[in-house]
Amino acid sequence: NFAETRTEMGKMIRDQPNFAPAHGVLGLSEAMLGNRENATRESRLAVELLPTTKDAINGALLLEYLAVTYARTGQRDLAVETLERALKIPSEISYGYLRLHPFWDPLRGDPGFENLVASLAPTESKPSR
Repeated sequence: NFAETRTEMGKMIRDQPNFAPAHGVLGLSEAMLGNRENATRESRLAVELLPTTKDAINGALLLEYLAVTYARTGQRDLAVETLERALKIPSEISYGYLRLHPFWDPLRGDPGFENLVASLAPTESKPSR
C-alpha cells in the first residue's frame, strides 16, 4: 500500500538522502495518496539527482515516474511535456503501455496525450510477396 511505501521510502531517504530512486518512489506514492505538493517535489528531486545524462536507464525511469506523478496530480500539461522528453531517449514507454496502463487514466481524452499516443501507434504493414 502507498502509505507503507511512503514510510519505507522516508526511512531510506533519511539514511541515503541522495538516493534518487527512493525519491522517485516516494513521489509516486505521494501522488497516489493525493499529496500533490510532496509528490511533485520528490519526483522532481529524483530527476535532478539522477538525470539521464548520468544514468540513461534509471534516469529514464525517474523521468517516467515524474510524468506519472504529474498525471496523477492533475498537472496534465506537465505530464505530456515530460512524456515527450522521455520519448526522446530510450525507455520502456510504449504505445501499449500508454494506451492501457491505469497510470495514464487521468490523461485520457487530453488532446496532447492522445496525439502523443497516436504518434507511437504501430503502422500496419503489407505482407511481402
